[in-house]
Amino acid sequence: MSADVIVWLVILAILATNRLSGFDGRNMQTLSARDAKYNFGRLIDMARAEPVTVEKHGRAVVVVLAVEEYERLTEAAAREFEKADKTKKRDE
Repeated sequence: MSADVIVWLVILAILATNRLSGFDGRNMQTLSARDAKYNFGRLIDMARAEPVTVEKHGRAVVVVLAVEEYERLTEAAAREFEKADKTKKRDE
């Protein structure tokens, strides 16, 4: 599976599961890249509780999240991809 497909799967999973978790991404904790670098332990602790945006020069560049959340999102994305694939094949 290509990286582009994985990215879209994760986006689909986020959209599909945000309604269930109540997390909307707008109130996400944010750290500067410098703070993330020098306070890596704090970043890990924060990310285990909720996703954390890391900014460089005031622009969001990455999101750090707990492995459990990543696994949940990728599993949900795979389910959404399977549903879309079945629907597409059915419609052909």
